[in-house]
Amino acid sequence: MSDVAPNKSTAQTGMASTMTAMGSLAKRGDLALALGVIGILVVLILPLPPMMLDLFLALSIVFSVLILMTALFIHTPLEFSAFPTVLLIATMMRLSLNLASTRLILANGHEGPGAAGHVIEAFGNFVMQGNFVIGIIVFAILVIVNFIVITKGSGRIAEVAARFTLDAMPGKQMAIDADLSAGLIDEGEAKARRKKLEDESSFFGAMDGASKFVRGDAIAGLLITFINIIGGMIVGVAQNGLSVAEAGSTYTLLTVGDGLVSQIPALIVSTAAGLLVSKAGVDGSADKALLSQLSGYPKALGMSSFVMVVMSLLPGIPMIPFLALAIGTGLLAWQVNNRQNAVIQQREAQQVSQIRDAEPKEEPISSALKMDELRIELGYGLLPLINGGPEEDRLTSQIKALRRQLASDMGFIMPSVRLLDNMQLESNKYQIKVKEVEAGHGTLYPDQLMVMDPAGGQVELPGHNTIEPTFGLPATWIDKDLREDASLKGYTVVDPSTVLSTHLTELLKANMSEMLSYAEVQKLLGELPPEHQKLLEDIVPSQISVSGVQRILQSLLAERISIRDLQSILEGIAEVAGSVTSTQAISEHVRSRLARQICAANNSPNGYLPLIALSPKWEQNFADAIVGQDEERQLAMAPSMLQDFIQAVHDSYEEAAQQGEMPILLTSPGIRPFVRSIIERFRAQTTVISQNEIHPQAKLKTVGAI
Repeated sequence: MSDVAPNKSTAQTGMASTMTAMGSLAKRGDLALALGVIGILVVLILPLPPMMLDLFLALSIVFSVLILMTALFIHTPLEFSAFPTVLLIATMMRLSLNLASTRLILANGHEGPGAAGHVIEAFGNFVMQGNFVIGIIVFAILVIVNFIVITKGSGRIAEVAARFTLDAMPGKQMAIDADLSAGLIDEGEAKARRKKLEDESSFFGAMDGASKFVRGDAIAGLLITFINIIGGMIVGVAQNGLSVAEAGSTYTLLTVGDGLVSQIPALIVSTAAGLLVSKAGVDGSADKALLSQLSGYPKALGMSSFVMVVMSLLPGIPMIPFLALAIGTGLLAWQVNNRQNAVIQQREAQQVSQIRDAEPKEEPISSALKMDELRIELGYGLLPLINGGPEEDRLTSQIKALRRQLASDMGFIMPSVRLLDNMQLESNKYQIKVKEVEAGHGTLYPDQLMVMDPAGGQVELPGHNTIEPTFGLPATWIDKDLREDASLKGYTVVDPSTVLSTHLTELLKANMSEMLSYAEVQKLLGELPPEHQKLLEDIVPSQISVSGVQRILQSLLAERISIRDLQSILEGIAEVAGSVTSTQAISEHVRSRLARQICAANNSPNGYLPLIALSPKWEQNFADAIVGQDEERQLAMAPSMLQDFIQAVHDSYEEAAQQGEMPILLTSPGIRPFVRSIIERFRAQTTVISQNEIHPQAKLKTVGAI
């Protein structure tokens, strides 16, 4: 007794550890899959006993049925994106079982029909029914159906689907980019669409290759069957002493049974592959999609019923089956027709009820308060700028690139641009509106090109003379055939979309401060890195409000200074916000923190900063004309003196332009805002900076003085 108890305990412990290991393996799907694939490869080498072969053959049949049912019930092909991998595993499983059964048939076939297991014996007896000729013919038909009909058709569908999916991919991607630039979708939706597009191309490309697995499986099954019959006859007669009749009956039964056991799952998987690749463009499970489309036309069902009635009356045709099918199809057509009429009547009744019962509702007054931040209204003759021509030349693509460029240059994303057709405009006119107020307009000719002389002279080419809408330079619209002539003469050639996008760019830069809303400032502050959030908490709202930060950022944008370096701007605000209350004074200090950025933005191509200095006389005149304290400081200069200053600035910049320079205007810090307020009224693009905004490493070149 003492010896038995420990053995029993050891067995229980071993069983428990085995169950625990199997449970752990089941939880690790990756290990289970790896062991399964290794097991398939092992079957190719090691012999299997008949009982294990029966188990694996049953597993192969169940696996193929599972694949077919999954292909039937999925709604879209991408839901079964793992099908190529599953197909490879199923094909390798069948081929390994073919090899294992071949080994058993050739080794033990002389023992009788059960030499390779009961599954193969049952399939052979059921199909052959005692006649091996019948079995061979049935097997041959199954191979032909699988190889020539289903496999070839599904492979062709997969090949064409992969080709067209890859060819259409660039167009679909550009359509997604156009929707994104037009503001119809957000960045998350665009990423999801691109991911789906990539998945589709990968799936159909993989299905094109996976169809070759099924084709090769059918060929391998046919060759294995032929080898088994010939080899079995040789082994049975030459080695095991069977007669030719006995060897033919036994080995044919085993071989045909083995072929059926492998070809039936192959036929099922081929059918699943055909259903999957032919499901492109059909949404919903196969039964709903087919029934809704086949039974959706009662006239077709009625005509089918009539044809079956006519066929039942033909001489020699059995009447009962055709009449039964005709009656069933006719009843189905009648029911579908009644159902459709009921749906139409119900829909009409609902519409009448809604029209009768619904009181005319006045549009909410709040809807009249909504406005578009940016809007481009086009005449009907300019619609080809949106829909026609190459994708990169379309207005939507250029607006998308413009938004990205401005976000990189200025530090915040401009609002979406709404494109509208305005029938009240002339056909070739356009208007750009900022907050629904016209900010600019112009005329474009979609089938022509705008040409300008870089020197500012008139273009000497045949065409329609005009004025470039952005900078007011003389220009000419010419035919596209004259592009090469214009390039040879050194003219600047611009297409209509670029003319409009350039005009939009300048208007945006001029009005950018107005588009920086309170909500946009909150968004910018909320997107700061975590390491800068502490600084933000220290100054907002204890030292300055979000509205104060907004006014400072707007003052920078008004002078075309980028706010992308928001961290340095907040650091500059934090340095003086506790001691200075004037927003203007804080802005001037922040500008000094951005000295490197300001100097780099105004450097000439030669690497130096050209400048025109304000003379001490004008410095004193401006200083004497400033009245008030802090926020109430104002410039009270005599109009005649202002006129003299404007004329002096105009003369100095004309001289600099003749030298090929675009200088900045340098003043003292105290008067810089007031000088800028005068300059922006007649030279808005002229940069005015103070001595505090000159970076120590900047290379300076004085080109004039006022």
